[in-house]
Amino acid sequence: MELAQIRMFKTVVDTGSIARAAEVLHCVPSNITARIKALEAELGTELFYRQGRGLRISAAGEIFLTYAGKMLSLADEAKRAVHPDAAPSGPLRIGAIESSATARLPRLLARFHARYPQVSLELTTGTGTQLLEATLNQKLDGAIVAIDVKRPRLKRTSMYREDLVLIAAESLGPIRSAADLQGKSIFMWPEGCPYRAALERWLQSDGQTQPIVSIANYGTIVGCVSAGAGVALVPKGVYEQYRKGSGWVGYEFPELTSIDNLFYWHESAEHHPAREAFVQMLRAEFSGVGEA
Repeated sequence: MELAQIRMFKTVVDTGSIARAAEVLHCVPSNITARIKALEAELGTELFYRQGRGLRISAAGEIFLTYAGKMLSLADEAKRAVHPDAAPSGPLRIGAIESSATARLPRLLARFHARYPQVSLELTTGTGTQLLEATLNQKLDGAIVAIDVKRPRLKRTSMYREDLVLIAAESLGPIRSAADLQGKSIFMWPEGCPYRAALERWLQSDGQTQPIVSIANYGTIVGCVSAGAGVALVPKGVYEQYRKGSGWVGYEFPELTSIDNLFYWHESAEHHPAREAFVQMLRAEFSGVGEA
């Protein structure tokens, strides 16, 4: 069953004859006759009763006419949706690491929904590795991660630089260097987190081999520090979100350099109006974040 056959059938019904339908569709009547007969053979029923040289729609044809209208309307809608000038619409599946989803995206998501109400946006959180794998398998239309790697079939672009802030309970006293972390509990995301890796490099450069408590949730990490249990290294976005009334102090050190957050997407999905609109808003929202 082809859209051209369905369009021919509906045009014959609308105009009342094959000859007039041929004029509307700019084709020869014999072509329409052959295509409608092929459609009837596929459906296993007659769509028209033949009366001499005229046609009269059958009961089965009346039923099929309703579906024909819906199919042609949906096809036209699909064409409009994928047109280069079309407004973004349809599903958009975005992945983000928790620091971005929690501290950076909420305000942007609200504005995106207000601007593009026809887009159904679904946000998924996970580790950078999980999100890249999901994007590679096209389970996500794009992902924001703090990992800068080359992956086959994935494209990427930098979004913003995330400064790093060491947070520590006020009761622990001032932190002036990596050496001041000696004997203090450290709470960080599990292995594989780029922010944890930055802290580990800093400690190693100072000859420190501190154990780290793994917690996969920034709310819990910040809660532990607020309770006076120890210290943590967090992205500045998380620091800014939780610092009011936190009971801890934030420290920035030049050795703890900023980390790029990048947006990844699959190379096969080059034209995706909703994703492209989302990326444009990301750039506008985070222009200047992490810059001196």
